[in-house]
Amino acid sequence: MIFRIAVDDIFDPSRKLAYVVRTPNKIGTEDVLRVRGLLSNNTTSKCYAFIYEHDMYAPGAHGYRNIESGKPYDLFEILGATWSVEIGYLPGMTDNVGNSAAQIIRDFLCIEDVLVRTSENFFFKEEPDRTARNYNPLVQYCKLVHTKAEGVFEVEFLGNKNVCAINRSIANPIITPHPIPFIMAPDVVGEGVEEDVRAVDLHVSDEELEKISKHGIDGRGPLNLSLEAMHAIRTYFDGENRPPNDIELETLAQTWSEHCKHNIFSAQIDEIKEGLYRHCIKRATSDINSPMCISVFSDNAGAITFDDDFLIVAKVETHNSPSALDPFGGAETGVLGVNRDIIGFGMGAKPIMNSYHFCFADNLEQKLYRDRECLEEILPPRKIADGVIRGVNSGGNCSGIPTTIGTSYFDNRFCGKPLVFVGSIGIIPRTVCGLPAHVKTVQDGDYIVVVGGRVGRDGIHGATFSSHALREGIGATVVQVGSPITQKKLSDAIIKQARDLGLYNAITDNGAGGLSSSVGEMGVRGFNVALDKVPLKTQSMLPWEIWVSESQERMTLAVPPSKYQKLAEIMQMHDVEISIIGEFNSTGRAVVTYNGKVIMDIDTSFLHNGVPRLTLTTEKQFYTQQQSELRTNTSVAEDLRNIIGRKNICSKEYIISQYDHEVQGSSVIKPLQGAGRICGDAVVLRPVPSSKRGVVTSQGFGCRYGEVDPYRMAACAIDTAIRNYVAVGGNIDHLALIDNFCWCSATEPGRLWQLKQAAKACYDYATAFGTPFISGKDSMFNDFHGYNSAGQPVRISAPPSLLISTLGIIENVENAISPHVKGMDPIYILGTTYNELGMSEYQAYSGLNSGSVPSVDAQTAKLMYRKFHHATIRGIIASAIAPGLGGLAVGLAKALIGGRLGAEIDLSAVPTSGIPKDAMWEKSIMFSESQSRIIVTVHEDRSAEFESIFSEVPHARIGRTTKDYMLNITNVAEVCLHDLEASYKAFSNSHYADHCAENL
Repeated sequence: MIFRIAVDDIFDPSRKLAYVVRTPNKIGTEDVLRVRGLLSNNTTSKCYAFIYEHDMYAPGAHGYRNIESGKPYDLFEILGATWSVEIGYLPGMTDNVGNSAAQIIRDFLCIEDVLVRTSENFFFKEEPDRTARNYNPLVQYCKLVHTKAEGVFEVEFLGNKNVCAINRSIANPIITPHPIPFIMAPDVVGEGVEEDVRAVDLHVSDEELEKISKHGIDGRGPLNLSLEAMHAIRTYFDGENRPPNDIELETLAQTWSEHCKHNIFSAQIDEIKEGLYRHCIKRATSDINSPMCISVFSDNAGAITFDDDFLIVAKVETHNSPSALDPFGGAETGVLGVNRDIIGFGMGAKPIMNSYHFCFADNLEQKLYRDRECLEEILPPRKIADGVIRGVNSGGNCSGIPTTIGTSYFDNRFCGKPLVFVGSIGIIPRTVCGLPAHVKTVQDGDYIVVVGGRVGRDGIHGATFSSHALREGIGATVVQVGSPITQKKLSDAIIKQARDLGLYNAITDNGAGGLSSSVGEMGVRGFNVALDKVPLKTQSMLPWEIWVSESQERMTLAVPPSKYQKLAEIMQMHDVEISIIGEFNSTGRAVVTYNGKVIMDIDTSFLHNGVPRLTLTTEKQFYTQQQSELRTNTSVAEDLRNIIGRKNICSKEYIISQYDHEVQGSSVIKPLQGAGRICGDAVVLRPVPSSKRGVVTSQGFGCRYGEVDPYRMAACAIDTAIRNYVAVGGNIDHLALIDNFCWCSATEPGRLWQLKQAAKACYDYATAFGTPFISGKDSMFNDFHGYNSAGQPVRISAPPSLLISTLGIIENVENAISPHVKGMDPIYILGTTYNELGMSEYQAYSGLNSGSVPSVDAQTAKLMYRKFHHATIRGIIASAIAPGLGGLAVGLAKALIGGRLGAEIDLSAVPTSGIPKDAMWEKSIMFSESQSRIIVTVHEDRSAEFESIFSEVPHARIGRTTKDYMLNITNVAEVCLHDLEASYKAFSNSHYADHCAENL
């Protein structure tokens, strides 16, 4: 039985949320009305119920009937409309609202096998314009309906090519009295058209092999395997005396993808035979050999000690390619995925906070398309930004995990592909059931158990598609749709119960590559999987799709047979689906069956180690400064007002305030600080209520500097992250780093030279500071290959970027330091200011082509940071802020705005080096982005003690705070802080205004 419930949107009378409900058996009118009541609420002005009286495909079917009036479908008549637009998820995509509605119906009416699909429906009196058909064809369909006469409707389906094909399948586009109630899987995926499994002939020309790699088997989606890799696969299967099946080729493509294998970081590059990862990142950690490091580079996340009882765990990922296509879904599943990395660490850690860092374009200078025919327009920057922000909101808020730190960075070269960094920190006991909690070991005979959401067509080829530039021909199935509520139930079942009962031997998440990755990684000694045992969202999926689908909210566990029943009971208690799909063994073979037939049988050693290593060479790249309009005759006051309002510096409160940072009740230093609500650069959490020990985390981002000097760029990113960490009270001697490289055109010699220089700096400065890397990730192809409105090829490469995140501790959260000034205190600057305006925000604003890119003196900085921690423990420091973009002037202004106080400043007291006494002297001191500096206020009665502690490092008393809300820079400028605050918050306030206007 099928019936349809339409519920009014109280904010938009033209909008209805429609629920199409299918039950296995007919239910009475009274029960339909009960469902209508369950799916509406007291604030809803009106809702409607319609029963579909005959089979939807039966010739001459009478379609929907209004359950109250008895009339044929009369919603158009009731609303006085002649047009409607319906937008819903494609079959096989997660429909979270529909799933929740189905659960409600099952719980209240005790009806099993209920299917609910939802859609947004908009009704119009005139033909709607294109803006009303705002949908994403990668995950949604659009149905346009026009009433031609009473009870006669003209229907057109819009969407991907399979959805549009429905129009041709309808014998007569004039449907009486109503069109198909919702799109079913057979409508967009033909049943019985393709064989379950097919062999792939690789004994073809190299040109044909490259075509298969680029477009996939029969054009089903990219494999992105190198020609050398295709040759290696062909040779292997020649040894097996058979051609590979499609599922085997797909498995190797996922496992060997850049996303999973990090082929560029593993490649021999010039004289570095072991590759940049082993030579620079991993070697730094090994050489530092810190006792706090418990698990590094071997699990889903890295872990260090927190105290005698707990470890803290961290991971940061990117979800750039999916966010370019479906910003909300890409960002949401990015957050959910990195949370699963935490849950899948060791025997399971609890996520305690999320982080983010977004890189967006400011504006789109011209319309761009993914195809030469100019039919697939890329999304505008504002839509990408709004979708990404909402996605991180949904992923964190709906999962009960605070989102506590992050910011956004703008550069128009991110218009083709944004950078969406998402991170998570977790906590785990040191031992579980008397064994080290960070150790997991699969045993022969363990069941392969999958828990969580079902498998659908979302996320197929996600790993391979994100391992290359964004270009035309991207399939609809690469985008995942998340369900944070499902993941929350799954997380609770594992962390709150199953883990501490020791019900499994190992756990990992289903991320890139889906089951092929999770089972493959856990079953390195061998496994046997029966794919027909995997729960599906849609039954029309082919075996290879089931195996590589990246449908979200799933974990794979190795479960001893004797413990499965108890685990199943716990999962059922939490409403989490659980299935046994196979068994781990020690055969050395990766075997997959489907309906009893072996469809994959690969040697596990070849699966994991057979990929040919790349050999790469570099070539030094030189940067040419682009000329721009000069702004050198402006006053310091005008410059400061403009620079503090620049998008890379200004307040991001609009974003921050959308995220719940108080859930779990552990925040100490929060993302917004002081009466002026300035954005902080680090946060402190207290994850164990019985302990005063806190977790500290911060970020440092390198981008523009890298165009001139990628080595210094990486050094600055590391120093920025560390000084932000130290400034809130973090202990530099208990600090670990997470690196995230986002590069472009990563096989070009010039870009590889930049990468090599940045990686070398990571080794040099990690070892100099004694801060080991414990985790990281790289995304190597952040390029867009598309077309302009004239159909001419366009290539846009995101600037090479490096995000450094920190993970460490503060011994007592009561000593944590906030950035805003708090009283009539002296102001100090720690560190030296150099003539380093090169590639700074001031240079971008002014057009001035002078000054060096900032460098880092790690030896002096480390001594200063240790002294700072000593002062923190003694409670000397009242406030501290680490200058970053915009330099001393912006850092000082933010501290004053946060405390709503003024200051008198003497620039001549600032310790400087190499800054000539010319017309730019004041501006160089104020806007130089020199590293390793911290602005500090100290209570007057502790100033002598403070100066004694820092006697061995550059420091100076440069002024004091005042009650009037003015920044008075002696002999230079008087700046009203009300004006600076208005400029600082203008961007965020304009977004608030736009958001309110959109929701009126």
